[in-house]
Amino acid sequence: PPEQAARMKKLQEQEKRQKVEFRKRMEQEVSQFIQATGEPRRRFQPMNKIERSILHDVAEVAGLTSFSFGDDEDSRYVMVFKKEFAPSDEELEAYRRGEEWDPARAEERRRLRELAAQQEQEKLECGPAPAGPPNDYKDKYRHLIGSDAAKAAARTMEANKAYGCVPVANKRDTRSIEEAMNEIRAKKRLRQAEDE
Repeated sequence: PPEQAARMKKLQEQEKRQKVEFRKRMEQEVSQFIQATGEPRRRFQPMNKIERSILHDVAEVAGLTSFSFGDDEDSRYVMVFKKEFAPSDEELEAYRRGEEWDPARAEERRRLRELAAQQEQEKLECGPAPAGPPNDYKDKYRHLIGSDAAKAAARTMEANKAYGCVPVANKRDTRSIEEAMNEIRAKKRLRQAEDE
């Protein structure tokens, strides 16, 4: 039907016009943002996929960095950053978690991490801690075992040299695998001959 085709064409033109208008509006906002001296980043309200892609494009053309944040489609929004204020991985992570970015808190966290790393390094430079338990178990149980029980017991221990060795007399079958297999095959052949 020709009227349907005409309606479709009209809709497409309307969409195209809306996209062009949206792009113009975004270009104005982005240029205002660039001129605003005290604003390192700007967060735009949530928008659909097409609008986000237009905004990303406008930002790229203007030499800015842009990212989308938000979990579900209707709450996703774009943030635009001036190149000299490009976000750190930490900052991006905060936005991804849906948190506000607080540079002072991040700086504090970074300082604590550095301090911890420095302490770790100093610990390593002091040399390894002496091996073994911090206290001797014999001291703990001295009232039970006396002071020389462990030493006396240690002298009487001796390895059993025959451990793991089975005397030949205890082995029932001393044939090699080949001999055993040959015997089985011979019995099998004998049985087949008898059956025939």
